[in-house]
Amino acid sequence: MDEHDTSYKLLFSHKRMVRDLLTGFLPAEWVSALDLDSLQKLNGSYVTDDLRGRHGDAVWRLRWGSDWLYVNRPGYRGGSSI
Repeated sequence: MDEHDTSYKLLFSHKRMVRDLLTGFLPAEWVSALDLDSLQKLNGSYVTDDLRGRHGDAVWRLRWGSDWLYVNRPGYRGGSSI
């Protein structure tokens, strides 16, 4: 694991940092639609549809209206991200 990857993992492990990144980089119109108090860290380990085990970085979720929005760090290859 390289130094940059370790740094990203550290940054994305803290709720306050993820919240600050969302509010600092997303358009204000988008942020106003998010329920930042609902931000939850999820387990980054899962099983894919073809039954392969994956161990990735932290994945976060928060409410966007009545739906859940999932957020993960840039470069993560586990699915869609914003």
